[in-house]
Amino acid sequence: MVTNPLFWLALSLLLVSVSLIAVLGAALPALWELARAAKSAEQLFATLNQELPPTLEAIRLTGLEITDLTTEVGGGVQSAAEVIKQVDQSIVIAKAQAQRVQTSTLSVVAGLKAAWQTWQRSPQPQVTSQVTQESSPDAAREAAISAKISAKIFIEPDKVPDKVPDKVPDKVTEHQA
Repeated sequence: MVTNPLFWLALSLLLVSVSLIAVLGAALPALWELARAAKSAEQLFATLNQELPPTLEAIRLTGLEITDLTTEVGGGVQSAAEVIKQVDQSIVIAKAQAQRVQTSTLSVVAGLKAAWQTWQRSPQPQVTSQVTQESSPDAAREAAISAKISAKIFIEPDKVPDKVPDKVPDKVTEHQA
């Protein structure tokens, strides 16, 4: 066997160099792929550097617009709520006015009924010298109506009976002058 140390040194160097060549042969494709990935990453960073600031600005503006729209919608909702309150108040006022009109109308109707009944029940006043014996009975009736109108019969609403009878009593016989 060979006992020469130089031989073993040369053989070791040869084996180390073969191993290095094998490692480099296997590592070169990986290094090329790594270089290509670095180049792609550089292009991506360049693209992001160009397009990201305008995109971020657009996103910021969109956020501001959404805030403005939210504020406007809130104002619109408040405005709608105020309109609804005004409509409710108008409805309440209209109901109150309708009740007042109804009460007034009922009072007037009750007053007219009471006046009619009073007029129908009361004896006709004596005809004064304005109506003479020669006048017709219609003239005497017109004079009596005129006297009742000039008397201005008014009935206060709190003195109106709750229910006025619908039946008008029989007509009192005319008083002839």
